[in-house]
Amino acid sequence: MAEHSSEVASHGARVETLDLREQFDTAEQQKDASTLGMWLFLITEIMFFGGMFAAYTVYRRAYPEVFAIASSSLNEIIGAINTGVLLLSSFTMVMAVRAGQLGQRNMIILFLILTLFFGGVFLGVKAYEWNEKFEEHHIPGQTAFHLEGLAPDQQGHAQLFFSLYFAMTGLHALHMVIGVGILSFLTWQAKKGIYSASYFTPVDVAGLYWHFVDVIWIFLFPLLYLIDRHLGK
Repeated sequence: MAEHSSEVASHGARVETLDLREQFDTAEQQKDASTLGMWLFLITEIMFFGGMFAAYTVYRRAYPEVFAIASSSLNEIIGAINTGVLLLSSFTMVMAVRAGQLGQRNMIILFLILTLFFGGVFLGVKAYEWNEKFEEHHIPGQTAFHLEGLAPDQQGHAQLFFSLYFAMTGLHALHMVIGVGILSFLTWQAKKGIYSASYFTPVDVAGLYWHFVDVIWIFLFPLLYLIDRHLGK
């Protein structure tokens, strides 16, 4: 497509296109810069989530029995379903990137829409789970907060567990919402014919972000739902 190729004006000056921006010498340099930028961003995100994982680990070691009982109150079936949904979304995101490499416009759109669908399913299931915790009075700060199997003086420690649970899953869900917004924009761009085999960097870079969000959940699921839950039975 003409608008996606590097062009040279009649007087010899290079014209900036979607393929090659003015500040880059080659398309490869531009792609590498975009990818590096995303990796640097993801490193800061790893440090951000890492602090929350560290806090969870410290308090779980401090109150192992309470955290085990609180963990056993979570619905592991819902968590497993959402894990499967995110793994499917990672697959469709990979296929969208592959379609971009091959310049298959319609397939890019299809796989981006499927990824959006799975992302929406994940968020819907998560909203259902949060509502379930609300109805069970497991929301930190609620006057009616009560977790079965714990003494009154342990309820505060249980609220600490759910504070971390909602903070970690809520932050993850926020990243999912941002990802849905990014993929929606990419789908719109793909429908306009912006992407081709020579220019699909935004799809590729968005794929890195989406996979990062999926990997975070792969750690959250066993940490919150599975570890030591048998101790709470």
